[in-house]
Parts: sequence; structure tokens; C-alpha cells
Amino acid sequence: MKKSQHTQMYKKLVLELKIARIRAGLTQGDVAKKLKAYKSFISKCESGERKIDVIELAEFCHIYGLTLTEFLKIVGLD
Repeated sequence: MKKSQHTQMYKKLVLELKIARIRAGLTQGDVAKKLKAYKSFISKCESGERKIDVIELAEFCHIYGLTLTEFLKIVGLD
């Protein structure tokens, strides 16, 4: 079994995460400040270089004005 971050579904998840950030009108730097993280952390998450856990995903969704359920529906994981 492939690692989840190398699947098409995970690639879709990180793409939709980036789209959600842009729709929220935020830069990677804005999100990094809200999460008290480095901009490179956001970049690595959005590129799929770093695997995102469910707690981090929920935090991203909250910042973007989405519930985790709403985001998972967008990705097709509902």
C-alpha cells in the first residue's frame, strides 16, 4: 500500500487546502502567523511535502472559515 501522501486523493486534499486558503483571502504568511508556525510549514503542507494530521487539518479549516466536514465534502472524502 502506498503512503497516503503519495495518493491522488491526498494530492487533491492539499490542492483543495491551498484553494481554500486563497478563497479565504489569506497568504501563506497570514496562515503561519495565525498558527504560530513558519511560512515554510504552510508551504510544505500545501505541496504535500509534509503530511498533515487531522488536528492540523481541522485548524486549517477553522482559519479558512470551513468545518472539517465541509472541507472533506469538497475533497470527496465525505
